[in-house]
Amino acid sequence: MLYELLHWFEVNFQPAGFGAFEFITTRAAVAAAMALFISVMIGQRIIKWLEKMQLREVIRDDIGLDNHLGKAHTPTMGGIIILLAVLIPALLWMKMDSIYTWMIILVTLLLGIVGFVDDYIKVVKQDKSGLSGTFKIIGQISVGLMVGLTLYFWPEFQDFNTLTTVPFLKSVNIDYAFLGEALGWVIYIPMVIFVITAVSNATNLTDGLDGLAAGTSAIAGLILGIFAYVSGRTDFSDFLDIIYLPGSGELTIFCASLVGACMGFLWYNTHPASVFMGDTGSLALGGSFGALALMLHKELLLPIICGIFFIETISVIIQTTYFKFTKRKYGEGKRVFLMTPIHHHFEKKGLPESKIVVRFWIIALLLGILSLLTLKLR
Repeated sequence: MLYELLHWFEVNFQPAGFGAFEFITTRAAVAAAMALFISVMIGQRIIKWLEKMQLREVIRDDIGLDNHLGKAHTPTMGGIIILLAVLIPALLWMKMDSIYTWMIILVTLLLGIVGFVDDYIKVVKQDKSGLSGTFKIIGQISVGLMVGLTLYFWPEFQDFNTLTTVPFLKSVNIDYAFLGEALGWVIYIPMVIFVITAVSNATNLTDGLDGLAAGTSAIAGLILGIFAYVSGRTDFSDFLDIIYLPGSGELTIFCASLVGACMGFLWYNTHPASVFMGDTGSLALGGSFGALALMLHKELLLPIICGIFFIETISVIIQTTYFKFTKRKYGEGKRVFLMTPIHHHFEKKGLPESKIVVRFWIIALLLGILSLLTLKLR
């Protein structure tokens, strides 16, 4: 919205310097700085409000980690800070006539609301199980359905709606419409729903240590922002031999806001955390990553871009599957890890929480660099 005002001033009065805001890089930098400023400035006030309302983290009795019991008095639902810090700069600096703008804003907001309801039930209603799994899945599926229908039927996307880039292979794209154009939605829309649901849940699983989800989210947001920028430019997309997506550069501004918001949130969320993001933040962040990758046709890269989230989820799947298999076969369930998600496994082995988090950040950064290298390693 602010961009539209500045654009009007630039067109009608041509003041010196206003033309810089026509560039995506300028608006992305300003959005990132604004998001960082908002999250730091409003963070303390929101934390005090959460403490006043006694909206504190609910620690399950069966978690098996004594050092986590002391976190029971830490305010949660800090995802409100992230949502405000992401959405305000994005709405101010993204073009309001872009379908990309409204899609990513709606996905983030709607899944943030789903997470907020889950947190509300946990901390206000004192129900440790939170929102029913059925209702949470319904919310995620609904958002995924909205994204899938828009990407498939919106006129601007008709030339490339069912295509996606294959990592490490040059000039190779997968077309989900292999049943024919008329039935392309049969494969494509369920795939979109799966991606949105899976990534939002994976991010939620990762949010178990101070600063872990926020730090890895900032890295993933940075990488997706680079993909958005190069995909929205004809020169870069031609040089890199990737799908050119007109208008997708606006997503760079959203990603910049997300990175700034997560970095600002880390001001209060690093160990020992003064606030937790809760499902309000983790579901919104995860859903936005899924939506961004789908809009950029890079969903096959998500296991690398969001590699930490993927590893955390796989550890849970392996643990659950192996436990059920051994219990059925031997009458007693056995475990591969001491505890899942896998960050708790390392806690059980005696590693300090801060060391685990920093090492996971390093791994996330390395995976992010690898995902960028796929642009040329083909």
